[in-house]
Parts: sequence; structure tokens; C-alpha cells
Amino acid sequence: EVLTLLVLMYPLLRGLALHLHSAVTGSYIPGTHSIAFVNCLNEQIAKDIARAIMDKKLAAYVNILPKSSALYFWKGELEESTEILLLVKTRTSKIGELSNYVRSIHPFEMPEIISLPIDQGNPLYLKWIEENVPRD
Repeated sequence: EVLTLLVLMYPLLRGLALHLHSAVTGSYIPGTHSIAFVNCLNEQIAKDIARAIMDKKLAAYVNILPKSSALYFWKGELEESTEILLLVKTRTSKIGELSNYVRSIHPFEMPEIISLPIDQGNPLYLKWIEENVPRD
């Protein structure tokens, strides 16, 4: 029974150990922050969504990448279009709220909102993200 309990508790204990190590050493815990990708129809929509994200303090930084070509399947057909891509830097804990909010304001029926955890990076930059995105 003790072994089962230890196996079930391992993720929690590991997480606590990582947070304690981070607090003591000042090191970054991989995955604490994420980059979310959001596709937009045009530059105006991209700017409006980026500003709305920032106004809600759901990110510390949003890049608006220039127009790019896209190929994708939609309703069984191969489509080709151009779009603007947002790169949203935020806390991983905010991804759910960010996704819900963007879906509520985005004109697309099914906008692309995906995220990847940040494994490592400039510690000062990562701390800056943390300071500019309030905790839950």
C-alpha cells in the first residue's frame, strides 16, 4: 500500500521539490510559461485581439507576425489563404483562460489557439513574464 501511495504521490512530490529547488536556487522550472499561437484573418483583427489580450493582462508580450500563406483542410476541402500569426507569451496557468477569451472575441468559427511550454530561456525575461502576468 505504501508503494502505491508513493507512486500516486510522485507527481505532486516532484512538483513540490522542483518549486522548492527553484525558490532556493532562483532557477527556472521548465513549463512554467508558454507561448500560445493564435491565427488571425488580417492585421487589424490581429492587433485588436492582441490589444484585448494585453488589456486583460493575459500575456506579458504579443508578437504580431507578418502575413504568411496557409494551407489547411476545412470541411473536407483543401483551402489556401493568408493569415497573421500572434505569438503570445504568458504563464502556462493562464492558457485555459486565454483560450476561452480569444474564442469569445475571435471572428473565426474555430480559431487556431495552441500552446507550447517554454522549456528554458533568458532567466530575466522569464521572470519579467511572471511579473507582468498576474497569478490566478
